[in-house]
Parts: sequence; C-alpha cells; structure tokens
Amino acid sequence: MALKELRERSNLTRAQVAKKLNVDLSCVTHWELGDWRPARKYHKKLARMYGVTVDELFESSDGE
Repeated sequence: MALKELRERSNLTRAQVAKKLNVDLSCVTHWELGDWRPARKYHKKLARMYGVTVDELFESSDGE
C-alpha cells in the first residue's frame, strides 16, 4: 500500500499528518507523490500513525 492509501486507511487528512509531524503540508504531499522520501526521523512516527512497521511503510511505497 502506498503512503496515501495508508493515510486514508487511518482516516487522516494530509493536513492532520503534517500537523502531527510538525511539517509543512507540501512535505506530506511530496512524500505521497513519491517526489521525496520522508526523513529518517519521521519513519517511526509515520509507521505508528498508520499502524504498520517501518519496513511495511516503505515496502508499500517502494513496491517491494
């Protein structure tokens, strides 16, 4: 599952994710579009927020 799908499955908006991580909304958008990869410091936070492991988080967005 892609980052966008994980976020939607968690019933969160991009704005809510950005606020929880204290990042700009455009960062979340770029992560979901695959333009940028989230910095390592956000990996565990995103995984917890989406209810997956860090490995699952990036397997889903990398297609591995």
